Amino acid sequence: MANVTAENGSASLQAGTQDEGLWTQLMTMRRIYLASPVFKTLLAIAIGSFLVVVATALGQIVLNQWYKPFYDAIERRDTDAFFHQLTIFAGIAGVLLLFNVSQQWLNQMFRLKLREALTRDLITEWMRPRRAFRLANAGAIGVNPDQRMQEDAGHLADLTTDLAFGLLQSTILLFSFVGVLWSLSDGFVFHLGGRSFDIPGYMVWAAIIYAGSASWLSWLVGRPLISLNSERYNREAALRFTMMRVNEHIDSITLAGGEGSERQRLENDLGSVLTAMRNIFRAQINLAWVVDGYGWVTVVAPILVAAPVYFAGHITFGGLMMAVGAFNQVHTSLRWFIANIGAITDWRATLHRITSFRSALVGTDALNDAEGRIEFALNDSNRMTIDELEVVSPSGNTRLADSHVEIMPGERIVVSGDPGTGKTLLFRALAGLWPWGSGRVGLPKDEPVTFLPRTPYLPPGKLRDVLSYPQPDIFNDNQLTEALSRVGLQRLAPQLDTEARWDRQLSDEDERLLAFARLLLHKPRWVFIDEVLESMEPPAQRRALSILQKDLQGSTIVSIGRPLPDHSLFTRGLQLVRLASPPKRHPARADRKLEETKA
Repeated sequence: MANVTAENGSASLQAGTQDEGLWTQLMTMRRIYLASPVFKTLLAIAIGSFLVVVATALGQIVLNQWYKPFYDAIERRDTDAFFHQLTIFAGIAGVLLLFNVSQQWLNQMFRLKLREALTRDLITEWMRPRRAFRLANAGAIGVNPDQRMQEDAGHLADLTTDLAFGLLQSTILLFSFVGVLWSLSDGFVFHLGGRSFDIPGYMVWAAIIYAGSASWLSWLVGRPLISLNSERYNREAALRFTMMRVNEHIDSITLAGGEGSERQRLENDLGSVLTAMRNIFRAQINLAWVVDGYGWVTVVAPILVAAPVYFAGHITFGGLMMAVGAFNQVHTSLRWFIANIGAITDWRATLHRITSFRSALVGTDALNDAEGRIEFALNDSNRMTIDELEVVSPSGNTRLADSHVEIMPGERIVVSGDPGTGKTLLFRALAGLWPWGSGRVGLPKDEPVTFLPRTPYLPPGKLRDVLSYPQPDIFNDNQLTEALSRVGLQRLAPQLDTEARWDRQLSDEDERLLAFARLLLHKPRWVFIDEVLESMEPPAQRRALSILQKDLQGSTIVSIGRPLPDHSLFTRGLQLVRLASPPKRHPARADRKLEETKA
């Protein structure tokens, strides 16, 4: 319905991401990697790792069989046999060392490619037109996307690699040594209370019961760590964002004497992080009672299990050590879960953060394609039309006084209104950033529209790239130098190849002049300006107007803001009006600060 709001949509978006189950999350990751250009490389590394793990398992079986003659030689005090077995061990260990190093290299390459595929996919989805802006206003899910794509993606790749290859190795070793352990304990007869009975392969069943009970109890105790880890990551992200915000606005904070207030805010966020960490530590201590308790029992458990066969004389001392080695391999494989319960809960929490973030990215398109949105379409000719446009905001509705507006190529139009009528809101609506409202905007056919906001974006890097943005390396030095001179920034010409944070190096006025230098270089055919001209000092304003008049003569210029006195650039005016009463339901503000969203 038309009154579906961004607030409701934001809530639905976040609720939808919270409801995703493990299977849905795994299918999301499957689609990401199948579509990745590095999928074939990942598959080749995985196959190579599988072969190396199988070879390592065979080497472990050979090593286990070596235990018997080695320890039998010790039991017999046979020096020659002892040193002979040491020579054999050196060969076995050398081959296993080669396999282990190869496995480590393959694991690292798999980890690298896994992260590359995931991070590239997230960046691609995030940087689709208007998605990042919409996500930033979708509630808590849009806070700190940098951490999700950088830290969480890397952490998920690390955990997935370690857990996947650890599980693979444990599974192969399990199947390899179950047969050995079964043969060592097969046919043994127990005598208890005058009765005799046998349990085929009893050592295997003992290992399964022992490891199974440990795994079940570990999951029961450690399961809360999934939600606790997720909560900690959220609070860490909030603290990191607050620190970044303080650093970005340190000048204003210092001038206002707000250090004390900001310190309190940082301490509050730090307190939240410490509380989350204490909750995790308590859960980890509870888990340690289980894991470490079973760990100490494991020291003697294999010998206790194999002792009946040894004392009955069915196996030698070497056979006992062989049985202990096989039991330990089977038990280690079966207790993979208990040994990795902490990493598994961390993996589940990180997987949820990644998949919920990606689902929110994709979901913003569906949210903004719903009814009750401003319609955008291409006209069949080179003109722009605005029909029955009404922009919805928390404080009311904004609209043009004329229900139908037609803008022809080369026109110079100023859109003005009283303070608070929503001039920037109209600018964002026409740019497609604010989709909530009604009406239709017809865009000129085959000619893109350039939008110049009040605060232009200056990417970090070389000055030449800042001037050419968003299309680097398309202008020569003479063109760049001439553009700088036309806007009065010729002092910057020697710094074309200087890399810097130009948004920090330059004043607000210089940043706006650089934006007009970009217009001069790119010469767009359609330009919309958001309250930029009236905020400039007279000398800078004259330079900007000169570019619009002389260098962009054939371009359509629409300036949203106050009319300029004593200037003939704009030959037509449109009036912006605000409806008297705000709507009962309204979208979340697109200009809401991220810290307000977080709070």
